[in-house]
Amino acid sequence: MKAFRALLIAAALGSSPALAASYTVKAGDTLSKIAVQYRMEPAQLMRLNGLNSTTIQVGQRLNVGGAAATAAAAPARAAAPVAAAPRGNAFVRSAASRFLGIRYALGGTGGRGVDCSGYTMLVFRQMGINLPRTAASQWRSGYAVSSRNLQPGDLVFFNTTGRVASHVGIYIGDGLMANANSYQGRTVIEPLFGNPYWATRYVGARRVLS
Repeated sequence: MKAFRALLIAAALGSSPALAASYTVKAGDTLSKIAVQYRMEPAQLMRLNGLNSTTIQVGQRLNVGGAAATAAAAPARAAAPVAAAPRGNAFVRSAASRFLGIRYALGGTGGRGVDCSGYTMLVFRQMGINLPRTAASQWRSGYAVSSRNLQPGDLVFFNTTGRVASHVGIYIGDGLMANANSYQGRTVIEPLFGNPYWATRYVGARRVLS
C-alpha cells in the first residue's frame, strides 16, 4: 500500500518513483515469493545477497538489485488473482521442469537419481522452501486443500503401498502433475485424475506455497 501511494504521489508530481533497492522480509515470505514479486529467479536473489541457502528470517533486508516490485510497477488490474494465476502456473512448471528426466532411484535425493519425495524436495528448494525428506512427513506439511481447489505447486499424495501417503507429486495445473515415477523409471509429467492408477490411489493434497 505504501509503495502504491508513493507511485501515485510521484505521478501527481510528474516524476518517476525511485526503484526499490532493498526489501525487508515479512512473516509468511519465502525466497521464491520475493523473487516473483521482483521478477527475478530465486538463484539470482541468492547471488545478490550472498546466500548459501534459501532460508530467510523475518526482518532480514534483501538486496533486490534496484528492481521495481511487480505490484508497484504494474497497473492495479495486473495484480488481480486472475492475472496472477498464469504467472504462478508458469513459475511452478518451470521449477518442476528443471528436474524432469532424472532417473528414479529409491532413497535418492539427487546425483545418481531421485525418488518421489527426493524430487519434490529438489523442486521446492528452487522455490525457497525446504520440505521434509519422506512422503509421509511431507503429508504433514502445510495445510490440506480439496481436490476441487488444487493450485499449481500443491503437493498431491497417493496410497501405493498400504500407507496413507507413500507417494507424492506436484500439481502443475491443467490436470497434470510432475513426479518421480518408479514404473517409468524417471521424473515425468502426467495426468493426475485422468490416469486411473493415480485417481484410484489419491488420498489428498497439501499446500505449502503461500
